[in-house]
Amino acid sequence: MKDVMIVTGAGQLSMAIARRMGYEMKIVVGDKSRKNADNIVGIMTNAGFDAEAMEMDLSDRTSIRTLIEKAQEYGEVKMLVNGAGLSPSQASIEAILKVDLYGTAVLLEEVGKVIARGGTGVTISSQSGHRMAQLTAEQDKALAVTPTEELLALDFLQPDRIENSLHAYQLSKRANAKRVMGEAAGRWSDRGARINSISPGIVVTPLAIDEFNGIRGDFYKNMFAKCPAGRPGTADEIANVAELLLSPQGAFITGADFLIDGGATASYFYGKLSEDPRS
Repeated sequence: MKDVMIVTGAGQLSMAIARRMGYEMKIVVGDKSRKNADNIVGIMTNAGFDAEAMEMDLSDRTSIRTLIEKAQEYGEVKMLVNGAGLSPSQASIEAILKVDLYGTAVLLEEVGKVIARGGTGVTISSQSGHRMAQLTAEQDKALAVTPTEELLALDFLQPDRIENSLHAYQLSKRANAKRVMGEAAGRWSDRGARINSISPGIVVTPLAIDEFNGIRGDFYKNMFAKCPAGRPGTADEIANVAELLLSPQGAFITGADFLIDGGATASYFYGKLSEDPRS
């Protein structure tokens, strides 16, 4: 038997974190696309990791439970790396809310029921959750602690209250950070485990390249050109922070969200991007 890492979302961020932390562990990789999961597992297996691919739909509780049950066949679940989700250019308002908001909440809940004592987790959120207008304290609390099956019934999450898919994405990513706080103070704490979120800015991945070439491409290119870093980030830079959060060196960190965006959010509010009408 081995300690087990569950990885959801077979993308570059998930793989970078899994490669940093998954040695000597059984790594179970779930993705909506079995082909994507197989591709990542193939790369990791060829690099010496013990990884296995599964098809997993983040919007479906039964699918999430099946992934967890498979992981438990190999040992205790000690780590969660959640990089699954949809981008604003990929899907409708309803799909983004169902996957990025509801699905992430269900995943944190279900893994939180079985995570081993001393276990850790990170979920990938986004800088977008930091750029939207502030919600009320009551709305933030609702995102943090509303029972998962009631989340999508919240009045401010109704599609007719949401402007477009980007707004849905922003709400979902705000919800991710709040949900992490709620789980860290409740279920994960009760099991002696820690959970945090990371909010990356523009990181070069195949998904980001789709965004660069999509309808908001100029918006994103302008953003990283005018942020203090002057460039997009890399998956390994996100993994640097995840390594701290998932390791014993991060033992005093739980329920937190880490904004890693090269200063883009700071520039959006107080710098060059705040003066640019395209922002």
